[in-house]
Amino acid sequence: MNRARRDIWNKSAGRCWYCGIALSDKGWHADHFNPIRRNWWENTSLKPENDTKDNLVPTCASCNIQKGSLSVEQFRQKVQGFINSLNQYHTQYSVAKRYGLIQEVEKPIRFWFEDNIGHTG
Repeated sequence: MNRARRDIWNKSAGRCWYCGIALSDKGWHADHFNPIRRNWWENTSLKPENDTKDNLVPTCASCNIQKGSLSVEQFRQKVQGFINSLNQYHTQYSVAKRYGLIQEVEKPIRFWFEDNIGHTG
C-alpha cells in the first residue's frame, strides 16, 4: 500500500468510516466524505474544492458504492430506507421475515466515525 493510501487507512485504523467493518489491505475505497460530484462525461467535478486528501476517508466498497455522491445526511436517509425497500420489492426478504429469520429494528442510523473519531472528514 502506498503512503497516500496508508495515510487514509490510518484515519480509522483500517475500519470502514461508515459501517465500521474491518477492511482488508486490498479492495477498500477512499471516499470523498464531502462529495465532489464528478461529471464523468466532461471529466470535471461540481465541487473541486472537496478533492483534498483531508476529505478522503477509508470505506468498504459496499458503503462507498451506496453513498456515491451523496452527503453524509443523504446517505443516512438512504440506509434508513433500506428496510422499507426490502419489504416492498424483495420477496425472499418478506418470506425470511415471516419465518422469523429476520427481526427488524427501528433505530437511528449512526455511522462508525460518529462514535469513534469525533470529527467529520
